[in-house]
Order: sequence, then C-alpha cells, then structure tokens
Amino acid sequence: MTTMVATATPTVRVNVIRYAALTAKVLLFALLLSALIWPDLSGIKGKASTARLIVYPIGAMALPLWWWAYGRARSKLHDRYPWPADLLMTLPWLIDLIGNRLNLFDTVNWWDDAMHFILWGFLTAGVLLAFAPRNLSRGLTAFVALGFGATAAVVWEIGEYFAFVRNSTELQTAYTDTLGDLALGTLGALLAGLILYQTRARVAR
Repeated sequence: MTTMVATATPTVRVNVIRYAALTAKVLLFALLLSALIWPDLSGIKGKASTARLIVYPIGAMALPLWWWAYGRARSKLHDRYPWPADLLMTLPWLIDLIGNRLNLFDTVNWWDDAMHFILWGFLTAGVLLAFAPRNLSRGLTAFVALGFGATAAVVWEIGEYFAFVRNSTELQTAYTDTLGDLALGTLGALLAGLILYQTRARVAR
C-alpha cells in the first residue's frame, strides 16, 4: 500500500502541473484574442500591443515547438515532456497581460519592479529546467542563469524602447527605469538559478 501511494503521488503532482500549464496557455491565448477583438480594453493599447501579440504566443509556445521538433527524438535520454518548465515559461506572459488588463502597472507603484524580478525568475527557472543539464554545479548554474536572465532582460528593454518608449512620455525617465528593470530582472534570474540548484540537489539525495 505504501509503495502504491508513493508511486501515485508523483503522478498526481505531474497531472496537476500539466493541467496548470495548459490552463495558463488557454488563458493567455484568450486574453490575446480579446486584445485583438477589443483593443481599447486590453490594457496594452499604446504599449507595443502588436509586438506583444506576436512575441507572447512565441514565448509561450517555444518549448512545446522545440519538444515537438527535437525533444521527442531524445526522449530516451531525457524525462517526459517538462511540464513544470512549460508552466514557468508561460506564466510571465500571462501575468504580464493580466497586470496590464487590470492596469496594475500604472496604478500600483511597486508592481512593475516586482514583475521584472518575479517574472524574470519564472522565465529563467523554466529555461534552465528545460535545457540546462541537471549535473551543473552551483557556480555554473548561477552563471547560466545570469547569462540567460541578463541577456533576455537587455533584449526586452531594447524591444520596449523601439516599440513604444521612445515615442511616449516615459522617455524622460526611461534611463533610470531601464537600469532598475535590468538590475531586478538579473537578480530575479540569479535567485531562480540558485533555488533551482538547491531543489535539484535536494531531490538527488
């Protein structure tokens, strides 16, 4: 009986995470569709809405598309489809859209800073879970997390600048805001890498 319970528990956990990842994707695409139908209510009008409508689906589907193209062929060397990574790589896009829909970025002073820290942590953890070898040392895990997180943060800020910041009232404070966003995103990525290392080390014991 004990063995059956121990076997069933991981299966239940995997199913919960899988359904959570699928639900997050459904909600994300529902919000994107509603932004196309009712752009004035989307919360992203005037905030590079066209770019977001392109980038967000790509971000959410990058891992499934990679798995379909390459991951399945290496399934004997890897675990089954990485649903935890999928969930972590979908949540940043979904939470950002929800935050914009509820106008939290413009009405809550600390919301933007918190999102750069937390969402970059989610994204980095998801990428490392999906693609980084499990046997990386703590130092290498930190370097990989920093490398991905900092690079992604820079690309995001450059995209924001050319997409809408340079033609908006935010340009006056863009330099200070960008530096803060880069720092928070990088720190979030580093923390995510360290937490992932500790989690993997504890599971491996």
